[in-house]
Amino acid sequence: MANPFYDFTAELRQLEQDNLYRRRRVVDGPQGITLNVDGRQLVNFCSNDYLGLANHPEVKVAFKSGVDHYGVGSGSAHLICGHSSAHHALEEELAAFTGRDRALLFSTGYMANLGVISALLDRSDTVLEDRLNHASLLDGGLLSRARFQRYRHADVQDLQTKLSAAAGKALLVSDGVFSMDGDLAPLPAMVDLAEQHHAGLLIDDAHGFGVLGNNGGGVVEHFGLSQNQVPLLIGTLGKAFGTFGAFVAGSEDLIEMLIQKARSYVFTTALPAAVAEATRASLRLLQVESWRREQLQNLISRFRQGAQQQGLQLMDSFTAIQPVLIGDSGQTVAASQRLLEQGFWVSAIRPPTVPAGSARLRITFSANHTEQQIDALLEALVKALP
Repeated sequence: MANPFYDFTAELRQLEQDNLYRRRRVVDGPQGITLNVDGRQLVNFCSNDYLGLANHPEVKVAFKSGVDHYGVGSGSAHLICGHSSAHHALEEELAAFTGRDRALLFSTGYMANLGVISALLDRSDTVLEDRLNHASLLDGGLLSRARFQRYRHADVQDLQTKLSAAAGKALLVSDGVFSMDGDLAPLPAMVDLAEQHHAGLLIDDAHGFGVLGNNGGGVVEHFGLSQNQVPLLIGTLGKAFGTFGAFVAGSEDLIEMLIQKARSYVFTTALPAAVAEATRASLRLLQVESWRREQLQNLISRFRQGAQQQGLQLMDSFTAIQPVLIGDSGQTVAASQRLLEQGFWVSAIRPPTVPAGSARLRITFSANHTEQQIDALLEALVKALP
């Protein structure tokens, strides 16, 4: 008799019936605004490569040069023999970019959030998280074993009520830009609450870095906040930076504490040094080529104006993430498929990634998109939506 533990047939069938089944598509070639997907050329409106740096010639040259100098694998964890001069230089440059004392590289954003939150809290403490936080932030809070509470999305009053009753040390945790809605955390109000209650404040600005702020410094630059006001700042390198990995930036003591205690830093192999070199190149481009942010904002404005004229139901976002809310998962999948048939790749986002009843098309923009592509997408949406 077959072991019933491995019988997943019923569960997989149920996911299919609920329109929640996920499938991969195979991309051939580099990331860009057009992709070769399963043998078809599609206009790509689902990537997080917001500034169009993932296939930039200078970033590729830096990566190849890094491979020639450092090889491919880093060989070990940072605390053994995997911490190269490229890693160290990138950390110093990220610290300067974010206006913080130091920065610390992690191999992925998920590992950064798990490692940081669980290193700073224990059972006697409290972690308060926005209900729409990314899964990695929620999992980091659960892994910490602290008292875990979620407050209503961007609801400062609900957060204040829960914070007033918090036991032990309290840590407020939020995305800076919410990855499925595109809106911003109410950061100034959260700073005030953290100061009033002597709580910690952690912001994951994965989708803000490079996109927001005059210099691409993200949501903290957008609001004009300092290290003292937002002491724990996390960012990923696989979105606007166009490479891979993540970092946390903060005070000297914070970084030293994480080096000692963040298990997802201590016990994992360092990302390849060549990736660090590529990221150093993308960081330079991100800062000197401000036209990329300007172009991106122009495209976002054009899309929102056109969508309003067409009567499309957008969400409250001025970032590169522009969701079109549909609600029903089946209708959302069908709309995504109709867009695909017209040559546009737009992801259907369904539960549990978003709350039940809030399935949506998640449209994302790159600085490399053209106005003509935006206009064509708007026409296709009118035909595709239920």
